[in-house]
Amino acid sequence: MTRKSSSAPLLRATAAARIFTAALVLAGLGGCMTQDPGAASRAPFSAASKGALGPRTPGATAQTSLIIADLAARRSGLPAHGPYAEVAQAVLEASKGTAQAQLRVARLTERAKSKNWLPQVGPQISLTSLGEVVTDLVFQQVLLDNGAKKAERDFAAADVEVAAVSLATEMNQTVHDGLKYYVNGLKARDQAAVSEASTAKLAEFDAIMRARVEGGLSDMSEARVLAQKLAEIEATAAADRDSAATADAQLAALAGRGFDGLRGLGAITLPEPPPEALSIKLAEGESARTVAEAKMERAEYLPGLTASAGFGSGKPDIGVTLGTGQLLGLGTKDTIAAIEATKEVAGREIEKERQDAALRLTALRSKLSALRAKEARDAGVVAQTGASLEMFTAQYKVGRRTLMELVNMYESYADMARDQAGLKYDIALIELEIAREYGILVDGSSI
Repeated sequence: MTRKSSSAPLLRATAAARIFTAALVLAGLGGCMTQDPGAASRAPFSAASKGALGPRTPGATAQTSLIIADLAARRSGLPAHGPYAEVAQAVLEASKGTAQAQLRVARLTERAKSKNWLPQVGPQISLTSLGEVVTDLVFQQVLLDNGAKKAERDFAAADVEVAAVSLATEMNQTVHDGLKYYVNGLKARDQAAVSEASTAKLAEFDAIMRARVEGGLSDMSEARVLAQKLAEIEATAAADRDSAATADAQLAALAGRGFDGLRGLGAITLPEPPPEALSIKLAEGESARTVAEAKMERAEYLPGLTASAGFGSGKPDIGVTLGTGQLLGLGTKDTIAAIEATKEVAGREIEKERQDAALRLTALRSKLSALRAKEARDAGVVAQTGASLEMFTAQYKVGRRTLMELVNMYESYADMARDQAGLKYDIALIELEIAREYGILVDGSSI
């Protein structure tokens, strides 16, 4: 009769105690050597909830991000009520962008990387020469990594910043597109109204011309010229109506509903001093991410120290490993120099984008000033032309002007009136473009 060994439970308890003790030792060593002092106090970044964006330097932890804080502090330049507010809210509610999902992925990745200083544990299965399967439980803790783990955390944090700026850019672009369709629809309708009024007036002149031709007072050449002018302005009116319908359809597709009866423009408030363009914040986040990646690559060429402990059927296997992540060769020096140069390039990318953004905004502001000056100037010209047209009409009635002279005069007036009707909408479109560059079409707290 075989008797069961009473020592088996004791051996299992001893092995478990050894595993637990080794894990505590490795965690303690890892905490002393690699733990980020602020890691324990970090809160996961949440861009979907208001007030969750804390101050932060580019590429740093979620509670110290200047980029995130800058985005959160931005206030929309759109009016709180009115047609602009209604359109903006509708298109945001119907938005199907991907940036929000990308931000969530980046947040989860940052949360995972924030714990990369902790020991790692996992099974190790091997087949011995005797055909037996041996399973060990392996604990591993990095003691010295030349900043690689911290660079991983910085990379994940910068990735969140890039994703947050991308989300802000996408939301501002969505609102800009919706308002652009809305403004283009208003512009086309107003210009169509001017063209239709001109069509009605030229139709009156055309009826007078036909009567004159029938009475032998005018020839058919003048009648044909007038008919051509009438056809052209009718085509312009039809094109304006088509443009209005197209803009309305585009807005309805973007917002998921129509805006019948919604009219009027809104005043956009640009803060002084204005915030930096969103493209600059994106460049800052990408630069921080590039620098963190360069630090990770550089750490691969420097010696690191790793402690490990394996527990299985035999006695515990505890050791320390010293080595590099990359093999060294004759080109290693140049490789490291190239990695260091990457950091300088990343800094220059920010300055380049800052310059490009300044050029774009300067061009937009200049165009805006020119359009406002043109609107004021052309308003006077249109008024003067209208007065001259009345004088021509009076002269025509007393026989001092021919009908074709009056028609040509009215055609010039109609063209100027149509252009003048669209200027205020062109100004509104430039204002929207400037606000999009600054990222102030959406409240930062709602991102």
